[in-house]
Amino acid sequence: MNRLIITKNTDPWHNLALEEHLFDTHEAGFTLYLWQNQNTVVIGRNQNAWKECRLSLLEQEGGRLARRTSGGGAVFHDLGNLNFTFLATRGGYDVRRQLSVITEAVKSLGVDARFTGRNDILAFGKTGEPMCDAGAKFSGNAFRLSGAAGLHHGTLLVRADMEKLSRYLAPSEDKLKAKGIESVRARVCNLSDYLNALSIDDVKEAVTRAFAREYGETQTLFEEELDQSAVARIAEKHASRTWRLGETPAFDMELYERFPWGGLELQLSFSRGKIANARAFSDAMDENFILRIPEALTGCSFESAAMAEAVKALSCPEAEDVAAWLMEKGF
Repeated sequence: MNRLIITKNTDPWHNLALEEHLFDTHEAGFTLYLWQNQNTVVIGRNQNAWKECRLSLLEQEGGRLARRTSGGGAVFHDLGNLNFTFLATRGGYDVRRQLSVITEAVKSLGVDARFTGRNDILAFGKTGEPMCDAGAKFSGNAFRLSGAAGLHHGTLLVRADMEKLSRYLAPSEDKLKAKGIESVRARVCNLSDYLNALSIDDVKEAVTRAFAREYGETQTLFEEELDQSAVARIAEKHASRTWRLGETPAFDMELYERFPWGGLELQLSFSRGKIANARAFSDAMDENFILRIPEALTGCSFESAAMAEAVKALSCPEAEDVAAWLMEKGF
């Protein structure tokens, strides 16, 4: 049976814990989870919190930092934004099908929405009117897979506070240049920019209708039916500074490069000519590849050839890119 769960909780650490619990326990059918966070910056699994948002400012103004379990970049959440999560078995997981639920829902409201790039949904104006040459982003998406299940989640900017969004987020200049834009705010929009009276409830209803049309009969799942103690344990992790900020050991060298699939920052410390400790930060969508880089480099000789071979052994196109970059460094 397909399931729909909508939480009224606006605590980001609780909501991400609930999502993680749904992912860990998902067994059959399809689940749609709708949720909202109040005044929150959410960073990707492998991002450096200090470099992705103005953390001190965020906390001074009562905001919270959260780290999700998927890859990708930093996003701002407030009550003008609606978050969605699709959960499915690996056999039923289909990103295009899941994205069609969102685009069809938005189109039903009167906005021409289309998926473009690796993880963005753009608005191109009101349905029936001449299409804009360049759309504006109202939804960013990220993904996570395990052996048994798939998770696909994203944002829907309805009437978010754009001033706060641009004040708290601090992406690298290289990332902005790669996208051909000058600011965070310049490339995003609210759906209410096209439909003045649009509300969060309107969007919730449109998404749930589109989900039922695409996947069939759906049963409402109430949060109270879940294992509350399990969710609370996961929420403790999400609230911890260790999870959100990570450890901050001293390092001897910092390297950075931007690839077509995302930026990569390496922090390395050395002992007797070998890499004693390595950390990797990235907004890449493949969170597992980034998580494997430190293990591959730790214990490796500090030589380009050796480092390149260690990374190349991870066996994926991104690893080939990183290996070629390390060879160019000529250590």
